[in-house]
Amino acid sequence: MAISSPLGRRQTVAALLTLTFVTGLVDAVSYLRLGHVFVANMTGNVVFLGFSADPRSGLSAAASVIAIAGFVLGAFAGGRAGHHLSARHLRGWLTGAFAAEALIIGTVAALAGVGLLPYAGDGRFATIAILASALGVQNSTVRHLGAPDLTTTVLTLTLTGVAADSTLAGGPGSRPHRRLGSVAVMLAGAAAGAGILQLSPTAVLALAAILAAAVSLTFLTATRAPASSAPTPAAARPAPTPAPARPAPIPAPARPAPIPAPAGRT
Repeated sequence: MAISSPLGRRQTVAALLTLTFVTGLVDAVSYLRLGHVFVANMTGNVVFLGFSADPRSGLSAAASVIAIAGFVLGAFAGGRAGHHLSARHLRGWLTGAFAAEALIIGTVAALAGVGLLPYAGDGRFATIAILASALGVQNSTVRHLGAPDLTTTVLTLTLTGVAADSTLAGGPGSRPHRRLGSVAVMLAGAAAGAGILQLSPTAVLALAAILAAAVSLTFLTATRAPASSAPTPAAARPAPTPAPARPAPIPAPARPAPIPAPAGRT
């Protein structure tokens, strides 16, 4: 069941686009430094798992499986929190979910920075699993917010919607800017991640953690209740009280017919 965001529409879009940028940053690290594996895009990992059947592919089946397992675990934890907390503690749930994501990514950045979590060798599998769990939390939480055009991870359906729902295709052409914005932000995040990687992968993860923490803070300070902006359904509105019927006017008594004069009088 989709939950209404406690933020205004523009703030919600900005928060989800920020998380889309985070996805691009983190996947840049995972693909370019952790051995051609994604920690957010599970479609890619499933495909990579199949490609790994070719021993010349250079792809690791273990890395793909570990990434998928970590993501599913994070999505399970995020989904359980959403089902139990979203209805009663909306702001607390969203704040906590994105704070947890920021904390996990920030912890990986700190541990990798001091060499306790490596980016290469068999030790990278732990880094992959932890990062994938953070993105699993993000995706399961965004799923509950009910913003189909801003999934923060999967762009296949987004691009399909841009083309299939366009006015040229005979569709309504709804929300093309939001959808194209999601694609552009993902591209920008991946490009920024690839660029900052030249300095340090830890710096990329630190930036991702800071942005996720900023999203958490945005939900923490939300003041608008989601129900206040939603129009009341017509079926739920009380029917107007009919005006009391006016009493019918009392008819005037009929006048007696005149008595005719006696016959024979002149």
